[in-house]
Formats: sequence, C-alpha cells, structure tokens
Amino acid sequence: MGEKLICQNKKAWHNYSVEEKYEAGISLLGSEVKSLREGRANLGDSYGNIKNGEIFLVDAHISPYSHANQLNHDPLRTRKLLLHKKEIRRLIGKVQERGYTLIPLRLYFSDGRAKVELGLAKGKKLYD
Repeated sequence: MGEKLICQNKKAWHNYSVEEKYEAGISLLGSEVKSLREGRANLGDSYGNIKNGEIFLVDAHISPYSHANQLNHDPLRTRKLLLHKKEIRRLIGKVQERGYTLIPLRLYFSDGRAKVELGLAKGKKLYD
C-alpha cells in the first residue's frame, strides 16, 4: 500500500543537525486518526519527551475532526510513541548525553497505520 505523507517538520532540518532516524507508531484516538486522514496536523514546535521509560510526543498539533461531536480530542495532548524496548533504551541513553534531543521529522501513514519519523538531533548554533 505504501506511504502517504501527512506533514513534515521543515524547521527541524534548519534548526538541528539530525544524526539518526527512527520510525515510531503513535497511540491515537479515533477522531485524531480521521483528522490526520484529512491532513490536518502540524509538527512545528513539537518534540519527543522521555518519562518513566516511555517516549511521548509533546506539542504536536492535530486539529479537531470537523464532523465529530462536542467530545472531540484536545489538539495539543501528549501522545505516546510506540517503539521497541531496545530502541527506547538506546534513545534514552543518547538523550541523556549533552545536547541531544528527539525531534519529529515527518508524520505519515504506512499501510494504514499512523507513524512518525523521529530524529535524534543536536541543536545548531547561530553561526552554523
């Protein structure tokens, strides 16, 4: 079936130097999936956060679904990322090093499942 791109984080390539990429699944609600199918998402100011040995996507904006009722999802809620335990341990070790951060590079559907491409990156200086 292939991949269908939803959105890209173009600022990430400008503000960070990406060293490694990882593919992660996202734990979503039904109205969020429908909204993503309409292409209504923004990764502009989002980042990956580690809490209790799990990785979460913070500040990723997924607009409310237009045809849902008043019990729609919160657009900026924190979403859990689904990775293998070995990958999570590796990322936790790297992020605890000085200067590394997790940045979402793009959001897409792969075989009908929502995926996010995470980049392990270091922030660029002003003179870079």
